[in-house]
Amino acid sequence: MLSGQLVGRLFSMAGRVCLSRGSAGSGTIGPVEAAIRTKLEQALNPEVLELRNESGGHAVPPGSETHFRVAVVSSRFEGLSPLQRHRLVHAALSEELAGPVHALAIQARTPAQWRENPQLDASPPCLGGSKKTRGTP
Repeated sequence: MLSGQLVGRLFSMAGRVCLSRGSAGSGTIGPVEAAIRTKLEQALNPEVLELRNESGGHAVPPGSETHFRVAVVSSRFEGLSPLQRHRLVHAALSEELAGPVHALAIQARTPAQWRENPQLDASPPCLGGSKKTRGTP
């Protein structure tokens, strides 16, 4: 049976959901991923922050932290265009985007938008860095 204090803590945490999937599903969170999480939490106070390291699906060495997908749900996005929302995310992660992060897919939604569709989009498969387009030999 759960104590009243523990139940109260669980309910207070229920309003904020933060998920992370480590490198290629390994469960390990690296320093770049941890920095991204911390900076987005500080800058945007998100209700939901889903962060996925997708580096393992690209032509990079194992354990890399170069390709990420993030879903950020924040009331700070109310009244802002998608471009303005992305700029807020980019500003928070300027150091990472100037260095180790090669690609960042962003879903920046308001709480109401997230309630309508609470899913992190999937990335298309990597083309292998060959600059070929799909369907070209």
